[in-house]
Amino acid sequence: MLSIVLDERRKAAVSAGASWSFPIYVDRARNAELWDVEGRRYIDFVGGMGALAVGHSHPDVVAAVQAQVNRFSHTFFGTAPYESYIALAERLNKLSNVGGPAKTLLLTTGAEAVENAVKISRAYTKRRGIIVFGGAFHGRTLLTMAMTGKVDPYKQSFGPFPGSIYRVPYPDLYRGVSVEHCLTSLDTIFETDIEPSAVAAIVIEPLIGEGGYIPAPVEFMVGVRRLCDRHGIVLVADEVQCGMGRTGRLFAIEHTGVQPDLILMAKSLAAGLPIAAVVGKAEIMDSVGVGGLGGTYAGNPLACAAALAVLDVIDKENLLNRAQEVGERLKAGLQRIQKKTNRSVIGDIRGLGAMIGVELVEDEETRKPAGSLTAKVIKEAANRGLLLASAGRHFNVIRFLVPLTLSDALIDESLNILEVSIEAAIDSDLDPGKAADAQAR
Repeated sequence: MLSIVLDERRKAAVSAGASWSFPIYVDRARNAELWDVEGRRYIDFVGGMGALAVGHSHPDVVAAVQAQVNRFSHTFFGTAPYESYIALAERLNKLSNVGGPAKTLLLTTGAEAVENAVKISRAYTKRRGIIVFGGAFHGRTLLTMAMTGKVDPYKQSFGPFPGSIYRVPYPDLYRGVSVEHCLTSLDTIFETDIEPSAVAAIVIEPLIGEGGYIPAPVEFMVGVRRLCDRHGIVLVADEVQCGMGRTGRLFAIEHTGVQPDLILMAKSLAAGLPIAAVVGKAEIMDSVGVGGLGGTYAGNPLACAAALAVLDVIDKENLLNRAQEVGERLKAGLQRIQKKTNRSVIGDIRGLGAMIGVELVEDEETRKPAGSLTAKVIKEAANRGLLLASAGRHFNVIRFLVPLTLSDALIDESLNILEVSIEAAIDSDLDPGKAADAQAR
């Protein structure tokens, strides 16, 4: 089979450090579905790890990229600028509520956006310190690894990392990590590690992704904003995964009513083409000297064309409302599965809009994370044609990164696959006698 041949070529040619979740090789994809080189069809709820809010190969995005590549594919904006970069910046400035006039810097990756937000914050405040949160994921460069709050697999063996990074807990009400505790931890940082007058920025995911799909409580975000205002600290919203409509608002922080100083975006901004952005208050964005920001591929014209098309699709297809509908249908189906007595492994269902996380536990009372079971569920689902990904410090949260353009029929089909997969994973953990009984049922 071709997939076996490709697998041997991958092992011989590709670094072992590049992750590989499923034994499939993609041949083609459309919207929420993809087909591998053997002709097998899958429902894709990983979506390029959150980069495909408008689905695979949306025809409007494809047309925009094709039209652009026929004109020119690339120039360095710093020497030969072009209109689409400016048009995208204008569009993002209007859409990003930062409490005043905004300006935009276009880049290539989410990690680049995070690093440049740190550079801009330090240039503006003339301070060094950066505060981040436990469980956060901000990228794979040395600086963003230092900011990321998960060792395995992102940080192990890669240190030492850059300094002046300080970490506090992120609220997790299901696990008993309260808003009060996290706000107090910020005060403690100022007492024990760094004075607030030396902190340049607090960088937070308004809905933490890799940390377990946990929305930041409104009162927590309000408290963080108040603290930043009190001490002149730049508040940075990392919306790389949770932005671009996935939560039912263009940006997840909009659910809290808090205005950040800088907003970071990437992933779904251009339907999988590599582009990222830092959008922020004009006075902050202009604090860096000419030539201090940029990059060879930053704001590539093909990606700009795709991003402008994505923003049009979000408006034209009313995808912010659709995200709410998708989330409600997913939650209703997951709650139905949860209520069944033999599905008590579902400890918590949470999220905003269509960005839903399901935390699996060994039992409801102890809430012990069921990482091994989660891996089995994901494998069983893939065998049945549904691609899923995990999250959380213990890899026990199934995250849903669905395209907002998928049909209700595909949602229902996916929920049925998930239910059967959970049952199969539970049965595989039983002893032989119980497993035989379960099979007989």
